[in-house]
Amino acid sequence: MFHRSPTPSTAEQRSKARRLLEDRLSALARAHQVPGAQLAVHSGGSTLAVETGVLDCATGEPFTTDTAVPLGSITKSYTATVVMLLVADGDVELDDQLSDHVPELRRAGPPCTVRQVLSHTAGLASGPDSDHVAALTTSRYLLDHCTDRTLVMPPGTDFSYSNAGYVAAGRLIETVTGMSWQEAIRSILLDPLGTVPSFIGTSGAPHRPAARGHSANKATGRTRPVRQNLAPAEAAAGALMASALDLVALARDHMGDGAPRLLPPQLAEEMCRPVPGADPGVLADGWGLGFALFRHEGAIWFGHDGNAQGTSCYLRADPRTGVVVAFTSNAGSGADLWYELAGTLDEITGIGVPGTPSRPRPATPMAATAQCTGVYLNGDIEYQVTMNDSGTLALSVDGDSPAPLVCHEDLTCDLVDPSSGRRIPGGRFVRDPRTGAVDRIQLSGRMARKSALV
Repeated sequence: MFHRSPTPSTAEQRSKARRLLEDRLSALARAHQVPGAQLAVHSGGSTLAVETGVLDCATGEPFTTDTAVPLGSITKSYTATVVMLLVADGDVELDDQLSDHVPELRRAGPPCTVRQVLSHTAGLASGPDSDHVAALTTSRYLLDHCTDRTLVMPPGTDFSYSNAGYVAAGRLIETVTGMSWQEAIRSILLDPLGTVPSFIGTSGAPHRPAARGHSANKATGRTRPVRQNLAPAEAAAGALMASALDLVALARDHMGDGAPRLLPPQLAEEMCRPVPGADPGVLADGWGLGFALFRHEGAIWFGHDGNAQGTSCYLRADPRTGVVVAFTSNAGSGADLWYELAGTLDEITGIGVPGTPSRPRPATPMAATAQCTGVYLNGDIEYQVTMNDSGTLALSVDGDSPAPLVCHEDLTCDLVDPSSGRRIPGGRFVRDPRTGAVDRIQLSGRMARKSALV
């Protein structure tokens, strides 16, 4: 049971709030070179939904409430929900070995459970670049990139964000239901929620308008459309397209706010319960089963962030009050728009929303330590940490130009923008609990293991 939050109560108040939200969203979209965006705020039994701009800057077709936007990783929350519905039906147990349901993993798959896959604690690598696996079937993807040889940590010991894990979760859905992931997600979840299905790489719903991703160059002021490059095998990790109102429907169902209440309450609560020992670093304050968790004003909100090629989308929900805030945009710069919008939303609606993790950052850097230097591997991704003669650390990813790295006493670290000097929270170094030596680094929630071969 949750309590309602204050919301505009009369038609006149709702109309005024809608106008203010439209004006704020439009102004921020212009400021951040975002061609189009949607915002939906649900509170007190009613939903305010506004949109602005165009779904494709090449055509000028207007954004509407119904426009479907590539959600990127928010797709994972839908995939996890379907797995939990299979748990509710007794077809799957959370503590089953993943290989019990995914035949490709029975010989050399990781020794992890369904629960660990959904919470990114299975120790799996993030997964290869989409362009590198564009021609692979899901089975071939799993055989090549979801094995015990590629683990970045023992299952159940920490958090490492993994697309590969959700490819495996999608395959589990297929083997249990006998349907493709798209068919299952549609019939089991989207149709009951009233969400018109639409997916990257397929015609989906031809009668539903779909937004195109965009890249914004702030130096030149130019914005151009970009191509979605998600590989078909990765569909369960990022292929869904939906609107802000669709995201509100998902969150409301998890909170039991109206029909149809697909998940039993105890399983919905399980999805939003922090997994012990799972530290997602800069991504969130904690993680459940398919949802990121954010601390805000004494409450734990659930949600997820999603970025496809040239899109940025966000979902936040507070089970205590029943408030849901959903945002979609068709530009990578929509991330900056969201953070600014989230910080000022309470001025219009009276609702404060967590935009980023609430954890405090250490103020004083520590002296650089050679223990942090080395080559760290997450699947095909190589991170190299070096230290120059003056003792300054630097990070290079896959051979790119190194960027300065500042490390703190608790081994969290910030990347330094070379052009502005601004510090960007990046991640943390991790010590081996047995030896005390630094043997891993977590960047953007992805853990990489130090290589013995340098």
